[in-house]
Amino acid sequence: MYDAAGAVTGVATRGEVYARSLWHGVGGVLLRSVDGNRVYVHRRSATKLVMPGLHDCWAGGVVAPGEDPPTTAARELAEELGVSGVPLVELFVMTYDEGDGGLRSHLYAYEARWDGPVRHQPEEVADGRWMPLVALRARLADRTWPFVPDGRMLAERWFAERGEPIESP
Repeated sequence: MYDAAGAVTGVATRGEVYARSLWHGVGGVLLRSVDGNRVYVHRRSATKLVMPGLHDCWAGGVVAPGEDPPTTAARELAEELGVSGVPLVELFVMTYDEGDGGLRSHLYAYEARWDGPVRHQPEEVADGRWMPLVALRARLADRTWPFVPDGRMLAERWFAERGEPIESP
């Protein structure tokens, strides 16, 4: 568990974190092709506890007890997409707060470059594909595209920091 300022305050089960809307940490990785022109976009499995069936461009998950965010990000990249041993570049940290008893987290964003095989963990990832950056920007501008809200927020910030803000039609 974390406090609103981002300091670790203790440990709780995932179910308790979600049920009580507790602040927690999340490590996520944007997987890009080596040339930087494509991003791996996947669809979450229908059995996921949170945001099932939605698209995402971040492999990520909850920071486990005793783990730090970069370790979480590397673990999640290996678990969800089968990519390991690649350097992670720290991007930024931001907060996500749905309010009204919803999810509240500190999102630690990283990037990795990879052109090798991607292997989905079936329990977490239903399918996925490489998407050109221009196509991802266009899809994110379409607010009806079923995309995880915190992942959308991270992607919008990532594009904005590149000088390519997402503008909805």
